[in-house]
Amino acid sequence: MSREVRVPALPESVADATVAAWHKQPGDQVREGENLVDLETDKVVLEVPSPVDGVLGAIQAREGDLVQADAVLGLIESGARKAPGTPRPSVTSPSSRAPLESVAPMNSPPQRPRPGQVIAPAARRLVKEMNLDPQQIPGSGKDGRIQKTDVVQWLDEREQAAPEHDPDALNLSEAPAPSLTGEAGRPEQRVPMTRLRARIAERLVQAQQNAALLTTFNEVNLKTVLELREKYKGLFETRYGTRLGFMSFFVKAAVDALQRFPAINASVDGDDIVYHGYFDIGIAVSSPRGLVVPTLRNCDQLSMSDIEQGIADFGQKAKDGSLSYEELTGGTFSITNGGVFGSLLSTPILNPPQSAILGMHKIQERPIVENGQIVIAPMMYLALTYDHRIIDGREAVQFLVAIKEILEDPARLLLRV
Repeated sequence: MSREVRVPALPESVADATVAAWHKQPGDQVREGENLVDLETDKVVLEVPSPVDGVLGAIQAREGDLVQADAVLGLIESGARKAPGTPRPSVTSPSSRAPLESVAPMNSPPQRPRPGQVIAPAARRLVKEMNLDPQQIPGSGKDGRIQKTDVVQWLDEREQAAPEHDPDALNLSEAPAPSLTGEAGRPEQRVPMTRLRARIAERLVQAQQNAALLTTFNEVNLKTVLELREKYKGLFETRYGTRLGFMSFFVKAAVDALQRFPAINASVDGDDIVYHGYFDIGIAVSSPRGLVVPTLRNCDQLSMSDIEQGIADFGQKAKDGSLSYEELTGGTFSITNGGVFGSLLSTPILNPPQSAILGMHKIQERPIVENGQIVIAPMMYLALTYDHRIIDGREAVQFLVAIKEILEDPARLLLRV
């Protein structure tokens, strides 16, 4: 009996998906719940599991095809078993492109992961494209899960350690490079944007065109926050099982300031201004596929440990490519931290339809004046980009000052002053 493998329901804001990678080929034995194919949308990579035990039959949606919700991806012969020695028909993709680097001949058979080995979707695609043996790659994720960063690091280490005479070593100068154009010695390669990158580009242009963007700046002395963190980080981690970072201080300060200035937490809907009575904070997270902004819901009701654990979970899911649609939608205000990459000052851009975003930056010791004396203090520049259509400059400046005052004297959070 044949069972259809269909595209799962997509959120209202997502029109279609791209077939990113098949992990089984016609004739392969599959188990119920086993991932068959990855679908890439403009938000996340979606795994489609097998609905039954059986053998994968015909594939009706090839890699690179656009599919819509409930479309048939392939068929499974439920209860069937793969015949011994049966060759598998190959599955080719019209949109597949050979990578610039290769570590094995293109006609060598693909390697299989060892039993029980878990590979993140992004890592799985890279392993397939580079024709690697996943059994040689150590995983840094939970239960040995292989992340894309593990694959990249393994390739880098192998390239650096390979002697010049080793025939199996990476040889980038002789690696095949199809799809290259340009003059001799000046190669170029044309690569289509991923769905996520295209969506990021679309939203950034939308923010620039549809909002009156303005940025205000301030700086904050983080001496007290650093002292609190140093004093309690061990006890905090022991009690709550998660590390005490800086972001929970900023989220709590932002929520307190948003409660004082509701326009910063509002959004524009046509000719209306929507004032949100809840505080869903988007946290910008870097992932192998690009920048994503998952949302912490009801931050006014979360403890600092809840916030830190939520952000840690987002970071891991971003690496795995396992963030859900729900986690990537909504949000009334966002925070981005360019300081982790060394940025000293920048102007963040809005995440539509939100009306403001707070930019954190690198903590740098600088001389400042306190009580008439020059002292060295750990300073951070803060930036608030806002939509001037609904937020006046006075409100934006006072909002940023409120965050500064809270961070320099966190006791204000307890006293609500």
